[in-house]
Parts: sequence; structure tokens; C-alpha cells
Amino acid sequence: MKKALLLGGTGAMGVNLSKLLIMDGWEVAVTSRSRTGIDHYGIEYVRGNAHNVTFLEGVLSRGWDAVVDFMIWPTAGFAEVRDKILAACKQYIYLSSYRVFADSPEITEKSPKLLDVSCDAEYLATDEYALAKARQEKLLRDAERSNWTIVRPAITYDRSGRFQLCTLESEAWLRLALAGHSVPLAAEMLDKQTTMSWGGDVALMISRLVGNPKAIGEDFNVCTSKHQNWGRIVEIYGSVINMRLKKINLSKYERAAGGIYQCKYDRMFNRVMDNSKVLGATGLSESDLIDVEEGLTRELRIFLEHPAFRSPSAMQIGRLDRVGGNIFSPSEMSQLCRNGSAREIVKYYLSWLFV
Repeated sequence: MKKALLLGGTGAMGVNLSKLLIMDGWEVAVTSRSRTGIDHYGIEYVRGNAHNVTFLEGVLSRGWDAVVDFMIWPTAGFAEVRDKILAACKQYIYLSSYRVFADSPEITEKSPKLLDVSCDAEYLATDEYALAKARQEKLLRDAERSNWTIVRPAITYDRSGRFQLCTLESEAWLRLALAGHSVPLAAEMLDKQTTMSWGGDVALMISRLVGNPKAIGEDFNVCTSKHQNWGRIVEIYGSVINMRLKKINLSKYERAAGGIYQCKYDRMFNRVMDNSKVLGATGLSESDLIDVEEGLTRELRIFLEHPAFRSPSAMQIGRLDRVGGNIFSPSEMSQLCRNGSAREIVKYYLSWLFV
């Protein structure tokens, strides 16, 4: 049997990919910081943190036909492990991001990247997510071995709780909406085009690239080509839950939500993706991918049957509530935050007061 190792593959996309590979006859192992043993699908979980070089070297020493990397690396850390991973497998699939691209009318694999065209010296001095991914792509292209494949998902959603709205994660905007609080969003952002794909479809595309000779030394946008503006995404979410939207200006939104670079260099761009290359390499067609209205509605409804949120940032919730004109009671904040600590409650009220 062919063997695949998924580094950090316990998220929604990794879970879907693991099952697809098992169905295709692969032997699959997944690194996890909490799980160990073999589940009922036959997936082996190897307990450890792949950021630990000693642990990583140990698991790589088993030899793999394919390694799929879901980890988020600092660029210096990736440079340290790049050659180790490439040498340990026949194919290394590196998960990059569509966010590496600059503003373009339609994004193909050859579109210009922010790292190459940005004149923002302050931004370029950081290792922000989009820049880190682009730098790590360059490190792969400069490697002596070329047994790599770069895949770039756009925004994904899944019943595990991943439902983004502009720059907000579900533990922020959805918690506010379910509590009857206003969800503040930048009016300027609502008209911008976005591309959102079901995580299961992205996993399907990646599964067709694993072990695929056409994928070696190539890069692929792994997403749907269908797009819509954020205002339409609000409407889709609103068809499932009662949602009070409050439009605010962009600068106020950036102060409340945070993630200024993500706002400026992604969500304020029109993100229209071309996926013809991955469809050609995998034999899939656009009709094989679920429409965003159908998929987003289905996945959100399933999630809401038994919602399991990650603990939110109390400071972000406080800032959003202040501009939204709402406030939680201490007991409500205690329930909202997983640990319910007094420190988190204080952070919420301080952020609410001084946003």
C-alpha cells in the first residue's frame, strides 16, 4: 500500500482528505498533538508536535510516498525542515494560500504575488501569513529536489465551525448573531468579491493530486471558480439565522476586528479565482463542486444542531460589541469564554470601554 503522512491534518480539511485517501487505498498517518492510535477508518494518529524537529525527524524516518503539510510555519522554521521533508517522501504537498496573490481581475497560478509587487516596506518587513506562504513557496522552488506540489485553497467553510465573514471567524460574528447582538462589518468590504469553497471539495481536489505525476513540481489553486460578494454571503448566513448587520466604515472596522493587513491586502481585493489548472490535472469539473449557497446553508445548519465553538478573543468581542452598540453581562461572558476566567471578562470590558 502507498503511504501518506499528514502533518497537522486533524482539522476539517485534513479529516476529509484522510478519509478520501483511505477510500483510494492509501495507508494514512496523521500527526496530532492530542490523539494517538488507529480510528475506525483505519487512520493512524501519531501523537506529537510536528514543529518539534526531533519529533518530525522521527516520523519522517518511516519513509512516505506522500507528505501533506497542513502546518503553519514561520519562514525560518520552514527553511530548517524543508530538505528533511523533501528527502523523506516521493511527493511533498505544501498547503499555501490564495492570499499570496496581489490584486488581480482574475487569479491564475501565474498572477503576481504581493511579495513581489508590494511597495509597503512596513508590511514587507513582517512575516505576515500571506508573505510567509509566498516566501516558503520560493524556498520550495529553490530546493535541490523538485518533488513538491503547491496547493492554494481560497476561503473554506465546513460544519466543524469554520464559517468566515469578512475577516471574522465564527467564534466572533456567529456568537454575536446568536446572542442577538449586532454584527459590525465594513460597508466598503461588502461589495468585494470573494471565493468560498466547501472544505470537502478542496480535500477532493487535493486527494486527486496526491500521487499524481502531473502534480510534481507544479502549483494549483484548489477552490471553486464561483464567486460572490460579501453582501451575498451575509444574505446566505441570514437565511439560516437571525442576523443584525451594522455597517460601519473600514477604519472603524479595522480597529474593532483587527487583522489590518488581511483587510487591506485580501478582503479589500476582489478575489475571483481561476481553477482550470487543477480541474485539468484531476479530471474534475466545476459541476463536481458544490454551489456556495447550497453548501454554506447545509454546513451551517448541521453545525448549529450541535454547535461547538472555539473560545473567542474576549478583547475582539468587546471591541465589536462597542461599535455594534451591545454589551454582554459578566455571566454571559463567563459562558462565552471557554475558561470563564475573571481575566477574560475584564479584558472584554476594558476593550469595550477603550476601543
